[in-house]
Amino acid sequence: MVMRRRDVLAGLVATGGLVTWGLMGQTAHAYDVTISPTSPQLGDTISVIVRARNGASVAPTIMANGKAYPSFPLPDNRFRAFVPTSPLDPPGRMVIQVDGSEETRSLAVGLRDRSFRTQWITLRGSGSLGTDHEFDRVDAFKALVTPDRLWSGKLLRPSQGRVSSEYGVRRYYNGEFAENYYHRGVDYAAGTGAPIVAPAAGYVRLVGRVADGFELHGNTVGIDHGQGLLSIMIHLSRIDVQEGDFVKAGQRVGAIGSTGAATGPHLHWGLYMNQVSVDPVPWRFDGFE
Repeated sequence: MVMRRRDVLAGLVATGGLVTWGLMGQTAHAYDVTISPTSPQLGDTISVIVRARNGASVAPTIMANGKAYPSFPLPDNRFRAFVPTSPLDPPGRMVIQVDGSEETRSLAVGLRDRSFRTQWITLRGSGSLGTDHEFDRVDAFKALVTPDRLWSGKLLRPSQGRVSSEYGVRRYYNGEFAENYYHRGVDYAAGTGAPIVAPAAGYVRLVGRVADGFELHGNTVGIDHGQGLLSIMIHLSRIDVQEGDFVKAGQRVGAIGSTGAATGPHLHWGLYMNQVSVDPVPWRFDGFE
């Protein structure tokens, strides 16, 4: 974790996987701020928990590098926001700002660099697969931020297939590096018809089918887990849910296939937080309160 010495002296307490500012400082602050993980890397989701010492009930505004993120209430006069990061972010010093009715605090966090595997892909044809209807539906789904938290604890593995492509892979297409591309999820390879389950509870907010123009994603299911956390599962051979359904963690939602732009039967599971594709692995193995 990269941190200036004066930030440490100003009052930093590290306990387990948390960093808390404001408990040992020479100046009493209206807000205690806890950030987890303590040393985030590209692709991590950063939890920012703010506790109002005066019992303020108004949610503070959480900013990271100039962008605002919604915060939601927790017990004990606390609020939490999730700050997503991706392989496209610059590593180094990240400034997280807490702006509330009592004060404004700016905290520096070191975002570690990370090595991602690179693939070289040769495309034939125009490469214009995808329809406006498909992209509009998927974009609208990824923009969802609903207030109720529906997940609990660690997320489940949505398929028992082997991991065939991990999160964050970078690519060259026809010899040209794709600057704004990274693999936005984890791929699980398994036989056609193998079950796919919901990684956490949530509402099905997106069902897209090849017959309706989902020619790139193929048969698609999108689940809203609440507070900006979304799962999108694509290339399905079969869909077992409908839009509006509430699903429990582990409930079957479809089956593995190779619909859309897929070279073989597999599940692509993308996990989004506040519209950014984040690494699902920390959510599966560590989770958040």
